[in-house]
Amino acid sequence: QVSGFRNRRCRLLLLKKKNDMEQNVLDTPRYETVAAALEFLKNNYRRQPELDEIARAVHLSPFHFQRIFTAWAGVSPKKFMQFLSLEHAKRLLVSENRPLSIVSDETGFSGTSRLHDLFVGIEGMTPGAFRNGGENQTIAYSFNDCRFGRYVVASTPTGICNLFFFDDKTLIVNELQQQWHGAKLVENDRVPMHEAVRRFFDGADFDGAKIHLHLRGTPFQLKVWEALLRIPEGAVASYNDVAAAVGQPSAARAVGSAIGANPVGFLIPCHRVIRKVGGIGEYRWGATRKAAMLGIEQAMVNG
Repeated sequence: QVSGFRNRRCRLLLLKKKNDMEQNVLDTPRYETVAAALEFLKNNYRRQPELDEIARAVHLSPFHFQRIFTAWAGVSPKKFMQFLSLEHAKRLLVSENRPLSIVSDETGFSGTSRLHDLFVGIEGMTPGAFRNGGENQTIAYSFNDCRFGRYVVASTPTGICNLFFFDDKTLIVNELQQQWHGAKLVENDRVPMHEAVRRFFDGADFDGAKIHLHLRGTPFQLKVWEALLRIPEGAVASYNDVAAAVGQPSAARAVGSAIGANPVGFLIPCHRVIRKVGGIGEYRWGATRKAAMLGIEQAMVNG
C-alpha cells in the first residue's frame, strides 16, 4: 500500500511538473514556440509528421500546442503548412502575373490593421545625411515584442528609419550605432511613431493614419523598396517581377541586393519576394521568420 501510494504520488508530481512546464511555455512569447515548430516542420515536412510528433518537438501536449498555434496563426498547423508549400507558392506567382502597380490596386482586404490601409510614405534622406551616417541627427529607438518576435524600431523626427528583429539586444544596438555612426542615438519608448508601429502589429484601428518612413539608401534602393510596398498582403512576387516594376528587368541580382538591405522589416514587405521556382528563399531576419510572416498573411487572406 505504501509503495502504491508513493507511485501515485510520483505520477502526480510528474504530471504537475509537466503542466508547470507547459504553463511556462504558454507564458513565454508565442513566437518562440511557433518558430520552433516551424523549424521542425521545415526539416521534417517530407514525412508529414502528425500533430503529436510536432507537439513533442516543442515540449507541449498536442492540446496545448494546437491551442497556441491556432491562436497565433488563426488556422491549424496543418493548414498553415499548406500555405507554405512549394505548389502553393508557385500558384501565387503564376496568378499574380500582372504589373505590381495594378495588383496593388485590385488585391487586398479591408482589415483595419493591414499595411495597404495605412499608406506608408517614403522620404529619402539628403545625399549629405546619407554619406555622413546621419551626422547631427538625433535618432530615437525603442524595443518591443510582436507576433514575429522581438524588434527594435528607430526614427528621426521625419519618420521611421529602422525596424530590425533581433535575439540579442546588445548586438542590435551595436548594429544601429554602426549604421548611424554620425548620429546621436537615444533610447525613448514614448515616441508617437513607435507607438503607431506597435499598434500596427497589435492590429489596432488606425483611422487612416499614416506611417512615414525616413530612409537612407541609394536612388535605386529607394525605387526597389517603393516597389515592395505595392505587393499586396497575401500575394508574392519574384525578384524578376520587382526588377520589371522598377524599369530594369535585367537587374534581378541588383534587386536582390537592395531587398537584402531593406532597413525596415515587415513594414516594407521584403518577405513577400520569393524565388521564381517557388521556394521562399532567404531572409535577413531568418527564413523561419519569413515563413511565419507569409503563412500568417495567407491565413488572413484565406479567412
